[in-house]
Amino acid sequence: MILLFAAVPVLAAQSVDSSAPRPSAATAKAKIIIDTDIGDDVDDAFAVGLALSSPEVEILGITTAWGDTRLRARLVDRLLAETGRASITVAEGIHTQSKTPFSQARWAQAGPPAKPHPQAVDFLLDSIRKNPGEITLVAIGPLTNIGAAIGRDAATFKKLKRVVLMGGSIHKGYGDLGYEPDRGPEPEYNIYSDVAAAQKLFTSGVPIFMMPLDSTQLKLDEEKRALLFRQSTPLTDALTLLYYQWGQQTPTLFDVMAVAYVLRPALCPVQPFQITVDKDGYTRTGTGTPNAFACLASDSDQFFQFVLPRLLKAFLRNSDATIPSRPWLAGTDDQAAYLLSQRAVVMP
Repeated sequence: MILLFAAVPVLAAQSVDSSAPRPSAATAKAKIIIDTDIGDDVDDAFAVGLALSSPEVEILGITTAWGDTRLRARLVDRLLAETGRASITVAEGIHTQSKTPFSQARWAQAGPPAKPHPQAVDFLLDSIRKNPGEITLVAIGPLTNIGAAIGRDAATFKKLKRVVLMGGSIHKGYGDLGYEPDRGPEPEYNIYSDVAAAQKLFTSGVPIFMMPLDSTQLKLDEEKRALLFRQSTPLTDALTLLYYQWGQQTPTLFDVMAVAYVLRPALCPVQPFQITVDKDGYTRTGTGTPNAFACLASDSDQFFQFVLPRLLKAFLRNSDATIPSRPWLAGTDDQAAYLLSQRAVVMP
């Protein structure tokens, strides 16, 4: 058996992304809200981590979606506390039934004590009213909160600047990685989990920028994982533990592309489509007036050359980030020992 965090050759992508724009005092940060089902698959945590590591954006809040949204909010609370960003608002989404295991529940439960959170739909609509035409909503989970917001106040929702969505399938389904003939589109999880909400979004009139399965099946391989996990920054430590609680081997960073697109659109060039969500959750293209822009292809090397340096280094450049004490980790002063104690899964 070989521990996954054994030493590996340093990747070229390890160097700090010197081309990453650093906003000056005169440059306004892009305002974003992230709607996420963090805690099931692990790509949501990497997506939030990329946003936290990117000085171009101001995260107005993070709303939790699908399943046990209260526990998901606790997970976000802990991630923000661990990385010194606890001032970011966390809002609790609409609780639903979910058949997907909440793989990272223990990490959430072992964080700071539970506290009240605002309701996601209230927070989203109030934020739009305060910042009309300015907010990018990054939707990386099932769309229940979004559908409810549209149902309550479609006129206010339409004042979003745009929605950047990880969801849908145009030509490729799960596992179509370009090595063999594609099997064709299929219902994608974030869409088919709440078809009615997805239908509301695609008919809302808000500009939609869609990162479907065609362009988001980006594998975080063993070499890249080892590079991240040995850094021992607050963010990479959190991602390490969440990865091991996820309990599988190779993450696909679907959701990270949605955040990466906000930061650097050239990573996933889009083209206009007329998209209809059918009753089975397929995102069908048509010949009518375009209602969305979708990215059909991305370059994995370019993606990781952009993302990895930020996850490794950019957090340290956030001048507003201060590392708090961690009373919930009492008795685990040796962080390395704590990490090892939590690594319940050892990969072959």
